[in-house]
Parts: sequence; structure tokens; C-alpha cells
Amino acid sequence: MKLGELPFTTIDWDALAPITHSGAPGTATWRTFERGDVRARVVEYAPGYVADHWCARGHVVFVLSGELVTELRDGRRVTLAAGQGYAVADDDGEHRSSSPLGARLFIVD
Repeated sequence: MKLGELPFTTIDWDALAPITHSGAPGTATWRTFERGDVRARVVEYAPGYVADHWCARGHVVFVLSGELVTELRDGRRVTLAAGQGYAVADDDGEHRSSSPLGARLFIVD
């Protein structure tokens, strides 16, 4: 990630239009800020959400509230609570997320 063409910018996350994405099952609602190569999101997983795909994109993830379960294709599985997170590089650990209880995340990729 390069923060090259990103001048100082304030973000009102609540003012960003929410977009709902279907899981398998459940939903994820994203509020997204994008500039150049940077995408930052506040993501809310509904209770019972399971991602419908494996993701190879790199992320920095911070759990704001709730509980996030991340499964890696190699079989590893981590459960993260509020105040925890992870970082992964592009193409270095395909993963998918779920949230039995629901979660609110801050993600930069």
C-alpha cells in the first residue's frame, strides 16, 4: 500500500453510503473511503455472517467491536475480539472471515 496521492482528508464515516454485500449466509455492510491505491472501510458483519469467497488481497484489520473468526486456506483459524486485529500481505495467506456473533471492523487495503 502506498499513501502517495492522499492529501490530509477528514472522513465522516457515518455520512458514507452503506453498501450491503451478501455472504453465505449473512450480510456485510461497508462504508468505504477510496483515494488512489488506498481503500479504507468500516465493515459491519451481521451475526451469522460467513464470507462467500477466499480473499488473497492484503489487509490491515482492526476489530472495533464483536468477534471476528478468520480461517486461512492452510487450515489455521484465529478468533479475534475488540481491540485485536491482523495484517496480511497480498497473495500471502488466502483467508475468509465469519462472525457468529456479529462484528464491526476497520480495514485498510
